[in-house]
Amino acid sequence: MSIDMITDSDSSLLTSKFAVPEAPPFMVTRPALLDRVTEGVQGPVTVITGLAGSGKTQLLASWARSVPVDWPVAWITLEHGDEQLPTFWGYVVEGLRRAGVDVPPVTGGVVTRGFLGRLAAAVEEHATPVVLILDGASQLPGRDWAIGLEYVLSHAGRLRVVLTGRWDPPLPLYRYRLAGQLHELRTADLAFTAAEVSRLMRLHGVELADPELATLLEHTEGWAAGIRLCACALQRTPDAKVLVDTISGDESTIAEYFVGEVLRVQPPETKRFLLETSVLDTFTPELAAAVTARSDAPRMLAELTRENAFIQPVGSGTGLYRYHRLFAELLRAQLSWGDPDEVALLHQRAALWLAARGHLVEAVGHAVHAGDWGGAARMVIEDYAIGSLIVEGGAGRIGRIFAGLPEQLDDPEPVIVRAALAYGDGDHSRAAEQFTLAGKLLTLRGTVDDDGLTLACLLMRLLLLAHDTGPDDVDELAPVARTFLAAAPAHRLGRHPELPMLLYAAEGRARSAVGQVDGAATVLTEAITNASAGAETVRMSCLENLALLEAFRGRLSRAETAAKQAIDLARQCGLGRERWPATAEVALAWVALERYDIEAADRRLRAVQPMVGTGVTGPAPAGFALVRARRLQTRGELRQAIGVLTAVEETDSGAPRWLTREVRLVRARLMLLAGRADEADGLLAGYADSTDPDAVLARAALLLARGETGAAYDRARTVADAAGTRAPIALDAWLMLAMVAAGRDETANAREALRRALRVAAPESCRRPVNQVWGELRRLLRDDDRLAQQYRSLGAPAPGGTGTAGADPVVVEQLSKRELDVLRGMAEMLPTEEIAASMYVSVNTVKTHVRSILRKLSASRRNEAVRRARALRLI
Repeated sequence: MSIDMITDSDSSLLTSKFAVPEAPPFMVTRPALLDRVTEGVQGPVTVITGLAGSGKTQLLASWARSVPVDWPVAWITLEHGDEQLPTFWGYVVEGLRRAGVDVPPVTGGVVTRGFLGRLAAAVEEHATPVVLILDGASQLPGRDWAIGLEYVLSHAGRLRVVLTGRWDPPLPLYRYRLAGQLHELRTADLAFTAAEVSRLMRLHGVELADPELATLLEHTEGWAAGIRLCACALQRTPDAKVLVDTISGDESTIAEYFVGEVLRVQPPETKRFLLETSVLDTFTPELAAAVTARSDAPRMLAELTRENAFIQPVGSGTGLYRYHRLFAELLRAQLSWGDPDEVALLHQRAALWLAARGHLVEAVGHAVHAGDWGGAARMVIEDYAIGSLIVEGGAGRIGRIFAGLPEQLDDPEPVIVRAALAYGDGDHSRAAEQFTLAGKLLTLRGTVDDDGLTLACLLMRLLLLAHDTGPDDVDELAPVARTFLAAAPAHRLGRHPELPMLLYAAEGRARSAVGQVDGAATVLTEAITNASAGAETVRMSCLENLALLEAFRGRLSRAETAAKQAIDLARQCGLGRERWPATAEVALAWVALERYDIEAADRRLRAVQPMVGTGVTGPAPAGFALVRARRLQTRGELRQAIGVLTAVEETDSGAPRWLTREVRLVRARLMLLAGRADEADGLLAGYADSTDPDAVLARAALLLARGETGAAYDRARTVADAAGTRAPIALDAWLMLAMVAAGRDETANAREALRRALRVAAPESCRRPVNQVWGELRRLLRDDDRLAQQYRSLGAPAPGGTGTAGADPVVVEQLSKRELDVLRGMAEMLPTEEIAASMYVSVNTVKTHVRSILRKLSASRRNEAVRRARALRLI
């Protein structure tokens, strides 16, 4: 339509359209936004768009009343019907005249290009820039008025136009944006801050604490009208906290606003679309199309977004949409009231669409909203997500969705989900109970032809085997589980990388539980290698269990490394004492004691003691008791040591069989040392026919205590000569042989046995067993320099020394020449600066050497390092 040809017979103007709106009684001043408007009018075009009730008009009115610029400011309130050119330009001319700008009138009811040119020239001739505020411009249909406005803007450099509305005006905003001539304030800019909400509440006489303010801001998303309506409601209630926590979009005054400002103006098909898509939180046009069965969903979303109908894109370029929280609550309430049967159908459609595209958490949520607990559980199991439930438990994203899972269900899948969640929460007895029930339900169903369900059952069985199992069960189940894991779809394992790690971890724990020490260590190492992000607690558990296994096998360095990695993970995850890896702390105490680092062992034992109290299960309590008993033995407190082990044996702590076996054998050995051979014999009765090296050696000790040295020697020799014997057992066997030979005055044989023992102890600096019997063997070092040197290399003092062997460290890595120089300076108590000056190096270099010295000497302070260096005769 040509602007030259438009006429309008009605030239009447409403005076109220030129009036700047009065401030409401509860006006909150927003200086930051006012400054942004002032900044905007320095350029030709400012656009302010936002939701209905977001404070657009009041912001501009406040700005106009504050007279921030010494320029004419013309205010025009526009509405539907003002788009006719004579009417629109008539209001523009009158508004400018009222602001003091001399502009030509619209003559004859005709708006021509010539008129627009004269208008632009008149504005340009004004001494200062001229501000023209067009409030409600988005309500004007058509583009003709905007074409004319663009023409005037292009020829009137002093004109500053400010346009407000719910959506963008039909101006070529992209052109102004590229030229740097456009200033924009959008919904997010207009949202109230916490401080502004607080001020508005106080104006209404409502005092809210910070948590309630944060909740209100979250509910309303900073929407000005919503906050104002909530403030009015809060004035009428004695319990503001309860109302803030429960406020929703279907609250009467808020609902009335939404209906009047948004829903009333929408056509029926759009209202239906809004209602049906309200069951979605964040969604794509494709999901909206699937739920509503409308192919034009993308177009409708684009139109609703443009109109700021309380729906908005999420982020930039994501293709996602969401409703304003309060608006969504109103729509859902209306849908539930008007068509309750359709709610479940809409959620089912959403669940199926999301599940087919791998959006499991959202799919499960919609299935639960539809009341389909069985379908929700099947989605989890078919997606191979059972591991996520076990790792995260009820506090995880999926676990929280299943919080309302009914107790009485006839399908096995929800029961398996409940079992997995119980296991993840640490309730292993309930997990076993629910898994048994699931097994009965599966039996009633008959054949299971779903690989995801089969693998879920295998995983749960392996996990529960660690608490109640036999070796045959593990050897039977583990290969089958690995076969199903290998056949699992790659794309599903890609979404759930925790599953292989969890399966290996379950197998490793089960093998440990039945006493398959080497197999358990191998599988746990495999689990750690397959660690995935998000499963840090599972990896930590594998590391601490591996650490204890390695300590038991005599691989102290590996045990120490694994334990420290577990503790580092715990620190990274911010775990408290109730979830701290106590088994890792026990492993470090074990390592320290075996190396005869008494100070470190005592420190570790003190740290872990509160973590292994009454009610704690797993390997930590038995491991702690074992290390503590050995520590008591080093102090000669045999009765107390026996008591510690007796107490832990009488408690069902759920320790693995290899550990409970070790506790019993060590207890028997302590009884022999205490002269209680008959009681020891009773403990060892169950091992009379055992050919295992540790049991054979324990029986040898019993024979030795009864004076049967020949039989004891023969049995110990069998163990010492056997291939593949664990290092601690081999060391114990050689030491026993040395003691027997020394008792027979067979010095050569005794020295050879001791030499072999020291050779076994050397790689891991395993000093405790040597020091335990040293009083009886130390005379063998006389006149044997080679044996004496071998003993000293283990970190022990020279024969005849008066130092306490128990406090001396083992130097695994030699100190460099520079480090020895720094160590001598430390011994002379020289300050760091003086040591640096004497060595002609920087202070930072000296500090680096000091850190290295502390690490190599296993010391935490300088004076401790000096003391240990002197004990080792390094200085």
